[in-house]
Amino acid sequence: MRYKPLSAEFYKGRRRNLVGELPQDSIAVLVSHDEYPRCGDTTFPFRQNSDLLYLCGIDQEETVLAIAPWHPNPAFREVLFIKNPSPEKVVWFGHRLSKSEATALSGVETVMFVDEFDQVLNDLMVHSRRVYLNIPEDPRMKTTFPTGEVRFAKRLADEYPLHKFCRLAPILRPMRTVKDVEELSAMKTACDITGKAFLRAARAVKPGKYEYEIEAELTFEMLRNGATTHSFAPIVASGPDTCILHYIKNDKVMNDGDLLLLDFGAEYANYAGDCSRTIPVNGKFSPRQRAVYEAVLSIYKDTLPLFRPGMTINKINDFVFRRMDEELVKLGLYTAKDIEMQDPDSPLFKKYYMHNTSHFIGLDVHDVGERDWVFQPGNVLSCEPGIYIADECIGVRIETDVVVAENPVDLMAGLPVEADEIEALMKDN
Repeated sequence: MRYKPLSAEFYKGRRRNLVGELPQDSIAVLVSHDEYPRCGDTTFPFRQNSDLLYLCGIDQEETVLAIAPWHPNPAFREVLFIKNPSPEKVVWFGHRLSKSEATALSGVETVMFVDEFDQVLNDLMVHSRRVYLNIPEDPRMKTTFPTGEVRFAKRLADEYPLHKFCRLAPILRPMRTVKDVEELSAMKTACDITGKAFLRAARAVKPGKYEYEIEAELTFEMLRNGATTHSFAPIVASGPDTCILHYIKNDKVMNDGDLLLLDFGAEYANYAGDCSRTIPVNGKFSPRQRAVYEAVLSIYKDTLPLFRPGMTINKINDFVFRRMDEELVKLGLYTAKDIEMQDPDSPLFKKYYMHNTSHFIGLDVHDVGERDWVFQPGNVLSCEPGIYIADECIGVRIETDVVVAENPVDLMAGLPVEADEIEALMKDN
């Protein structure tokens, strides 16, 4: 295992919190993500179901967690099912968790192999009335293929039609947004690794190099510092592609006079870092590039203190949208009179700032949590204003990860962000 796992006590506490929200005679069953074939006997990299990780920390395929707090047999009140680490499997795929190792990681005392799941499941179902299940839920995206969670839910509904089936999401999603001390420590490590990757990548930037060479620098530094992988496909965008919000081809030559926009993050212990920096390819901002950069930086600095309890993403956005108008007028992109005359359903700033300023971060880089949820201490969110002037091939985004508190905590504090700091960093090349 590349990372130091969170403690078994952490996962026991998460399960206790869940049980406290379940009605009597209920059970909860969570299944792992699928392992997707790529070709022959090769699969795509496996990423565990975040809800399952949150409750037990088992980071391998073919895992099931069943929680049945009111079952008459105490041994069946928490049951973890794992893949059988047979000698044949180990020869082909390497180490898989033993039962004792699974208990040590998760704190679940009753561990069985998945071969025994169907028999135990029937016993659990007979002793319950309600069944809580997790399926992919995101208001911004509908899953278009039947995931393992969806297939399992359909199977149970067919086999046990008289049970009442309920969603785990309304219970788990708010829980997951408030980070425990151990989670914050893992996220700080993810952000520290992300910062190291930026420093390495920035020093490697030169006109004539390819964007993917810089992606390679990011990847090298992340992996050598214990990250499992990128927390999302990295954006390494130069020139006109700085204005493409989710550009991930990373295949262009970086030209003298271009900006380079980096949006990337390391994943550590399954927790995500998320950072954006914009730097001049030749090491020196042009006057216009610096003016746009300073406009974004001003908004960024003004916004960071707002990540306090009681705020929402919507309120953050409202503040940033007002500040954006002020800065875009200073940049000469439109006038105060234009603002008075604009269509309120199509505000002028949207041409230059098309996205939101913040999203929740945790086990997923765009983690559970919605724009109208009131911030609580321990929430972690991005702060990422940007200005994109396509006609000038200037796109600037600056981003960090912030812990909500009365005095918000910047998890990447100290990473170069001032224009002069960026230039000084690149001068060291």
